[in-house]
Amino acid sequence: MSMQEFKPVKEGKVREVYDTGDSMIIVATDRISAFDVILKNKITQKGAILTQMSEFWFHFTRDIVPNHMISTNVADMPEFFRNDNFEGKSMKCKKLNMLPIECIVRGYITGTGWESYQKNGTVCGIKLPEGLQESEQLPEPIYTPTTKAELGLHDEHITFEDTVEILERQYPGKGAQYAETIKDRTIQLYKKCAEYARGKGIIIADTKFEFGLDENGTVVLGDEMLTPDSSRFWPVKGYVCGKSQPSFDKQFVRDWLKKNPDSDYLLPEEIVTKTVDKYKEAYELLTGEKFI
Repeated sequence: MSMQEFKPVKEGKVREVYDTGDSMIIVATDRISAFDVILKNKITQKGAILTQMSEFWFHFTRDIVPNHMISTNVADMPEFFRNDNFEGKSMKCKKLNMLPIECIVRGYITGTGWESYQKNGTVCGIKLPEGLQESEQLPEPIYTPTTKAELGLHDEHITFEDTVEILERQYPGKGAQYAETIKDRTIQLYKKCAEYARGKGIIIADTKFEFGLDENGTVVLGDEMLTPDSSRFWPVKGYVCGKSQPSFDKQFVRDWLKKNPDSDYLLPEEIVTKTVDKYKEAYELLTGEKFI
């Protein structure tokens, strides 16, 4: 009997999703994107680091919210996935009806949030105290959701009230409940993980989560979790308010691209190597394990 072949049912900038009937296989590729563009380079081992980091966080936060992870062992997947192309970078997951909201939480003021604050004292329409400095920790984390745009388009900032409206259209009578739940879970997840990470030498400045519904209508955490692709990680060592921070995430790549606008999204080998090293360092600090 010949092996069943699978083709991705969805391809994002970095990940590929396969439908295996009773579950989904999410593969984190070695592609990297910045400014909504897929770069020409591949970042070797990146997919495996992202998958294993998500696995760590999914285990760590199961007390707050259920998640979609079933297994990262390819032996638990159809034969098609049992090879070097998928080893280490694939996650078998429960099928969910994903909610069309990117749940972004910010614990520090930086990036576009800092730019907005300088103009009018707000971040995504939320009024913040006066006198904050760049990269300063906020008095409390803020929830700044966005729409989930199709590939090639930009996500748009929306208010909490907008999320209620969007979810109400999709799930009449349940919109407010789901909107409240994903907001609360986002803040809870961030607080627990940011406190843990800080003790390991990493500041989680901001991050995003995605949620879906299982067959019982329960809110379940999906997608990836607290990786350098979905978060801003800064080293605790050397952190000081009033300036931008060095990072463990792809901000490093973004900064290089900003300085080299004619690069045509092709990174030099040195930047690729440094990026891999940054991702590995973040993984090892957070998990306490050597990345193999």
